[in-house]
Amino acid sequence: MTGAVRLEPVDEQNIEPLLSVAVAEAEPADVMPPVAAPAGWSHARREAFREYHRANFGGLDAATRTAMYAILASGEVVGMIRMTRRDEPDAVEVGMWLGRSARGQGIGAAALRELLNLAAAAGMRIVVADTSPENRGALSVLEKCGAKLRENDDRVHAEIHLDATPPAL
Repeated sequence: MTGAVRLEPVDEQNIEPLLSVAVAEAEPADVMPPVAAPAGWSHARREAFREYHRANFGGLDAATRTAMYAILASGEVVGMIRMTRRDEPDAVEVGMWLGRSARGQGIGAAALRELLNLAAAAGMRIVVADTSPENRGALSVLEKCGAKLRENDDRVHAEIHLDATPPAL
């Protein structure tokens, strides 16, 4: 991995760099909910990306119950990681994406470790994620960060208990 990895709350200062990485290095379906818009990174899809992220500026205690963070490596925005409150009072769900050029360098695991620290500081005890069995990158990151994986039909459920001993770096 090159350079330090840090997280910054997604805000007006980093939303455009985040969108630039998404457009250049990811598919819309990988970085935002589906929207009715022309295929690819159309103007409408770019606006929907901005609005989706702006709707989550309030953090865990706002209406969307989601905190989003830009992932920075060597000072450059390379992706996004989020946590969303679940119905259980001490649990959040995590989701993340990285631009293609940032994958396979340990950035995902470093970002998830940082998010686990933020989740613990917010009083969370359980972090969960759901992904497909084909998403080998996500599964590897989750395992490196101590997740217990459970496959169920066409999904893999991951669970990390924050009161457990953290995995070695």
